[in-house]
Amino acid sequence: MQLILIICTFAIGGSFTGYAGRKILNIFIIEQKWLWIVAYILLVCLLWPLAVLLISIPFGQFSFFLKYIRKIGMRMGIVRSRKLEVGSQESGVQSRESESKLTTQNSRLITHIAIFASGAGSNAQKIIDHFRDHSFVKVALVVCNNPQAGVLNIAKKETIPVLIIEKENFFRGNAYLPELKTKQIDFIVLAGFLWKLPSLLIQSYPNRIINIHPALLPKYGGKGLYGHYVHEAVIANKEKESGISVHYVDEIYDHGKLIFQTKCSVLDNDTPDSLAQRIHALEHEHYPKVIEEIVRKSNKS
Repeated sequence: MQLILIICTFAIGGSFTGYAGRKILNIFIIEQKWLWIVAYILLVCLLWPLAVLLISIPFGQFSFFLKYIRKIGMRMGIVRSRKLEVGSQESGVQSRESESKLTTQNSRLITHIAIFASGAGSNAQKIIDHFRDHSFVKVALVVCNNPQAGVLNIAKKETIPVLIIEKENFFRGNAYLPELKTKQIDFIVLAGFLWKLPSLLIQSYPNRIINIHPALLPKYGGKGLYGHYVHEAVIANKEKESGISVHYVDEIYDHGKLIFQTKCSVLDNDTPDSLAQRIHALEHEHYPKVIEEIVRKSNKS
């Protein structure tokens, strides 16, 4: 939609510029054709930025075109950069230090989340998409225990740093806490991560680790109940409803405090695959929004 509005602004602004340029030149008597053409080109160059800015206002694109025109002006040397010019080398160093401090302070206003995943990463992709260019949340790391997992391809495509973890160090070592601290991770989101989290990690991120489970907890949760195993159990027990549950993570599988649930019907002819498709749709629709709301509340508390 924004692209359409930008194209319309360009088209109408250009047409208006051409029309206004001819009307203005017709006021003056210019007999030489070449002189008229030169004057017309110069006039159009002057009128075009004003016309585009004017037309962009009703289309809601004024901010975009103001930045666009300023960038052109800077490249042509007409408009000076907003950065402060510092006369002495000492002042320049101080200015850069101040900018660095400001950048650091601003970056800490952003909550850095790590996505823990073991498989294809469809939920991870939806989370990344949701928080792309977000105002207060950034996906800063993808943590994976499977070197062959599809989520690693997603992280590579999205240029998100990856941490491959090994069982020994995860459960009997430092739980990779130094690496998480280096990346300034504030919040952990489990998206199809099949390992139980060690107590050290849970204690280091109290109420800042969440998980999504493909069933209506407390039913069909616990060790071994994940993915298709959950859907097979739901269908075998002839349940009429299933759904998703988002919860905080504690030391027990699928046990932490519930945050969000939503349901879908289990049809008479459902298979684990068909039910899984509807569950995935619920996960993709709701999980990123729930994450955003939890982070917002955590930042306020």
